[in-house]
Amino acid sequence: MLGYYFNLALRSFKRNKALTALMVLAIALGIGASMTTLTVFHVLSGDPIPGKSDRLFYVQLDPASMQGYQPGDEPETQLTRFDAEALLRDKRGLRQTMASGGNVVVDPQREGQTPYLVDARYASADFFPMFEVPLLFGRSWTKAEDDAHARVAVIDRETNEKVFGGGDSTGKTLRIAPYDFQVIGVIDTWRPVPKFYDLYTGRYGSPEGVFLPIATALDLKFGTQGNTNCWGDSQGDSHSLNAPCAWVQYWVELQSASQAGDYRNYLTNYSDQQRKAGRFERPTNVRLRNVMELLEFNKFVPGDVRLQLWLAIGFLLVCLINTIGLLLAKFLRRSGEIGVRRALGASRAEIFKQCLVEAGTVGLAGGVLGLGLALFGLWAVRQQPASYAELAHLDGSMLLLTFVLALVASLLAGLLPAWRAMQITPAVQLKTQ
Repeated sequence: MLGYYFNLALRSFKRNKALTALMVLAIALGIGASMTTLTVFHVLSGDPIPGKSDRLFYVQLDPASMQGYQPGDEPETQLTRFDAEALLRDKRGLRQTMASGGNVVVDPQREGQTPYLVDARYASADFFPMFEVPLLFGRSWTKAEDDAHARVAVIDRETNEKVFGGGDSTGKTLRIAPYDFQVIGVIDTWRPVPKFYDLYTGRYGSPEGVFLPIATALDLKFGTQGNTNCWGDSQGDSHSLNAPCAWVQYWVELQSASQAGDYRNYLTNYSDQQRKAGRFERPTNVRLRNVMELLEFNKFVPGDVRLQLWLAIGFLLVCLINTIGLLLAKFLRRSGEIGVRRALGASRAEIFKQCLVEAGTVGLAGGVLGLGLALFGLWAVRQQPASYAELAHLDGSMLLLTFVLALVASLLAGLLPAWRAMQITPAVQLKTQ
């Protein structure tokens, strides 16, 4: 019967082309606007490391002085080098890494190419397995190489292409002026969205081009980028071991999310010990947030995107109300036809089904047109100067959602008109014919 009702719907569309076009357009406008904003929201609010995000935790302590202290304030967003290295030595998690962003000058040492600046990541060895960084060639460095302050490097595909012309470059020498490093690995395509592992060097940017052991980078006095907060005399070197400056990001991976309480107790005990030793002045104040909690707390989804989403949903509701009115007008204009069908034995339920199939067909047509409008809307978003603009692309799940939303919306819009249509009394309609 559904096939028969679908055929009746197509015939009805041909008889009422203008009214059908208005309904399809109403659905398409609502779907296009809502899917544009839903896609942007989906990209920015997704889980950047699914299956593991509930076991990766960002660590915060509060080693600052009492100057400016307000009870209830958030602790420092990053750790001092002293605290990061102390936690790293204790190894209380399955994996742990201290890291910071930086930039280095890469010299391709090839004819026709000049040295250029590259974003770098300085990290301890667990960074790669912890964040599931895929390697195209080679390997990442080990803890032994961390301890030996080895001059080794892992590079991304773009740097590999630019410096070595592509291919397996492991074992080759990478000139990071004025030092030489041995390439031990090349990263495959990898771009977590958002770039959750670093809050301070671009939330939606691409990962770094060069990765170096943080101990080696500190030895060679490579510059860092991002926020550095000092509250005492650093004697001109904010990155020295005992400098009262927070600039290191620290992550820990636990066996399970249930171990978070034990690890938080460990951080509390560590803070108490440091205060007794005279390093910490403020009352114990620690934070341990997993990936999604950290993204939510730091509002990685911009407020304007949330507002646009609600406005688009409101616009879709307005379009559905208009569609209800148009469907109601269309079905009631066919009262005589419906009365004849009832007189010939069609039940109210069958009339209801027929009208819903017609409404669903309108929704599918609106979904096709709405998809085109959504693609145009996303193209417009990519022309904006926002940092996340280039990420606005429709993936497979959102493509499917476009048609599901169009179908569900049209069926909902068709409920009241279909109910009114099935209430038509055959006797009354036949008398008026």
